[in-house]
Amino acid sequence: MFPADTQSQGPTAPLHSGGFGDEVRTAVMIWQRELIRFVRTRTRILTSLIQPILFLFVLGYGMSPLVGSVAGFDFKKFVFPGVVAMSVVSTAIFSAISIVWDREFGFLREMLVAPVSRSSLVLGKTAGGATVATVQGTIMLALAPIIGVHVTLLMIIEVIGCELLMAVALTSFGVFIASRIQKIESFQVVMQLLLLPMLFLSGALFPLSGLPVWLSAVTRINPLTYAVDPLRHVVFAEQNMPAAAAARFPVGIELFGKVLPIGVELGVVAVFAAVFLGSAIRSFGRPE
Repeated sequence: MFPADTQSQGPTAPLHSGGFGDEVRTAVMIWQRELIRFVRTRTRILTSLIQPILFLFVLGYGMSPLVGSVAGFDFKKFVFPGVVAMSVVSTAIFSAISIVWDREFGFLREMLVAPVSRSSLVLGKTAGGATVATVQGTIMLALAPIIGVHVTLLMIIEVIGCELLMAVALTSFGVFIASRIQKIESFQVVMQLLLLPMLFLSGALFPLSGLPVWLSAVTRINPLTYAVDPLRHVVFAEQNMPAAAAARFPVGIELFGKVLPIGVELGVVAVFAAVFLGSAIRSFGRPE
């Protein structure tokens, strides 16, 4: 992938000589390394929660009087699933920054010349980042009772499942971007330019119904839209919402006059994850 790496080993470097067991152990090792990094950097855990918490309480409480409440259901409860998604997405994408960090300090070169395939490196990085992002998003569920969101065991399990799929998709996307960037500063700028529009145009902070045609079209081509809506479905299903509240705070993505089933939405996210996971593996394996 990198000139320094390929030249140091020559064209016959044994990048794929390891067996299947070596590939699995490599992926697990990198996954564990990401978890150890997460556990040891408590400030990262706290700082990753600050922005979602600000959106939940500042935006939620600020907008609630303007939006109003229907049968006890207000804007804070509506925005809660979006805030959970925001925590997952930001953590997942920025977990890929470790690739740029490892490149600057030489650790990535050691991994790239090891006798294992690049796919095991990418899978380990993606699994580690997705696990950390899922944990970070699940921590946000502790805030649910504070704003009156009812939590059940089934909801927690379903939320974790949605978070994990979302985290895999966004981590693989971040790994793909990071594989092409040399400096940490450049990665942060690029991801901020991509992350904020994706979040704001996903319906995480406002309903997707009643939008202008052009804005509605933009939200439909945003893959994150199809990750946020299932999460909102899962949370709202446990809230005992009356019909009036469901009409005021609707869920579902309408496409070509039909509301997509949750399974289709999750399928779109899975395809997005597969495409960028494959792209990240090819990017790691192709010399620059």
